Amino acid sequence: MITTANIKNGVNVDQLVDTIGAVQTNPELAKFQFRSKNDWITGGHCVSSIKGFYGVGAEDESRQETFTMECDHPNVLLGNDKAPTPPEVVLHALGSCLTAAMTYHAAANGVDIESATSTLEGGCDLHGFLGLDPEVRKGFDGIKMVLKVKSDASAEQLENFAKFSPVFDMLSNPTPVSIEIVK
Repeated sequence: MITTANIKNGVNVDQLVDTIGAVQTNPELAKFQFRSKNDWITGGHCVSSIKGFYGVGAEDESRQETFTMECDHPNVLLGNDKAPTPPEVVLHALGSCLTAAMTYHAAANGVDIESATSTLEGGCDLHGFLGLDPEVRKGFDGIKMVLKVKSDASAEQLENFAKFSPVFDMLSNPTPVSIEIVK
């Protein structure tokens, strides 16, 4: 007998339900650790490499390739404009994670999404980064995302689905960050 996977919004819903059940049975399976190695090239140009991670109770070795991402700064910010700025990568991560969370949770709730596209903006004032004004924040003073979605679901439903995003949580709530300098 040939069976077809229960796919909604590009998500295998049966597999998602099985995953939820497995985590409910064994909460330790939900613990993940993601890693990135960053190498400085010159100026503001850096390259990160990402491959292994820990999840579902074990070190994951399924990835065959190492993913790389670069960051730099535009000429006006003394960079060589070889890659997006780190804040632009944060916008990419937020937009991608909000959209994925929305589609996964919509699929789990039987909601179809035909299309989704978003624009994100984050403003910042260099007075903080340059150390010119200690009262000015060094990072974004806010982020605005406009997510256009073609779906029969209400905007409120879709927003609630999107807010399951881990990156949204990381940016909306303080995330402890420790820095250790090794010489």
